[in-house]
Amino acid sequence: MKKLRTIEMERLTVDEFRQAEKLPLVVVLDDVRSLYNIGSVFRTCDAFRVAALYLCGITATPPHPEIHKTALGGEDSVEWRYFPTALQAVEELKSRGTTVLAVEQCHGSTKLNTLRLDAEGQRGETYAVVLGNEVKGVHQEVVDSCDGCLEIPQLGTKHSMNVAVTAGIVIWEFARQVMLGKPGKP
Repeated sequence: MKKLRTIEMERLTVDEFRQAEKLPLVVVLDDVRSLYNIGSVFRTCDAFRVAALYLCGITATPPHPEIHKTALGGEDSVEWRYFPTALQAVEELKSRGTTVLAVEQCHGSTKLNTLRLDAEGQRGETYAVVLGNEVKGVHQEVVDSCDGCLEIPQLGTKHSMNVAVTAGIVIWEFARQVMLGKPGKP
């Protein structure tokens, strides 16, 4: 097997990306401190055509060389907004009818492997996931304002994963269920 060259991958241009159908998902970063994590989330959002990325609190915003180092231009293609707090972002999303889920270990959380989304798009559901600070996670008042919590089942000794890795796993599951399973999709 021969690896594909970049030119053979037929990726969208930034303008084509902006016009393309988006995954009906908003990713909210609640006080994420690492610029490299922020850039990695931008890049993953680009890979799966996430509708938007909301940067909240101490989460840095583009332009920034350290964000760009891992985003590799994802900060130019993905729509993003800044909010002073994640709670404000969640309140705005809920006012638009978006189902908002914190990615956090909580009593009664839904395991990601049991999550069932509107794959056919019949209900026109839009979703948001909130990912938290590398040490403290999602603020409790933000968890309280969400419609529920998602948890990635873990089998090892550690109680958490890196926020950018977590974002990748969660975004992939949303893309897999909502966009990638549709006829005519890759």
